[in-house]
Amino acid sequence: MKNPISYYFLSFAGVALLSMGIISIKTIEDPQGILRALPYICVGLGCGIFGHGMGEIINRHLMKNNPAAAKQMEIEKNDERNLAIANRAKAKAYDMIVFLFGALLLAFALMGIDKITVLILAFAYMFILGFNVYYRVKYYKEM
Repeated sequence: MKNPISYYFLSFAGVALLSMGIISIKTIEDPQGILRALPYICVGLGCGIFGHGMGEIINRHLMKNNPAAAKQMEIEKNDERNLAIANRAKAKAYDMIVFLFGALLLAFALMGIDKITVLILAFAYMFILGFNVYYRVKYYKEM
């Protein structure tokens, strides 16, 4: 998003979601069905959206007041070494998440969690691995 007004909108939407979730948690006496989880989802999404919007607003304000720091930050952001470090860290995190996700899936299956939940986790796990295979083949053909 290039428009700074959109970050103000994001911050406002985050506060609205957060307050709607908190009000729902406090006022709904006996939630049934989707209302058991929806207020907490609103709180989580509201916090994340608000944090992202306010972070960008503060960052833009600081960079506007200090152009030298803005230029240095742009150089560091596009530096090949920093990009290589970020990609290597992502690769290590992916390697760890594959084993962690598999262990979590096995633990949930052994604990007797609802079959639908285990199947959703299994499909998500297979989707991640399929995505990995797709991009490996794609990058192998390119290089």
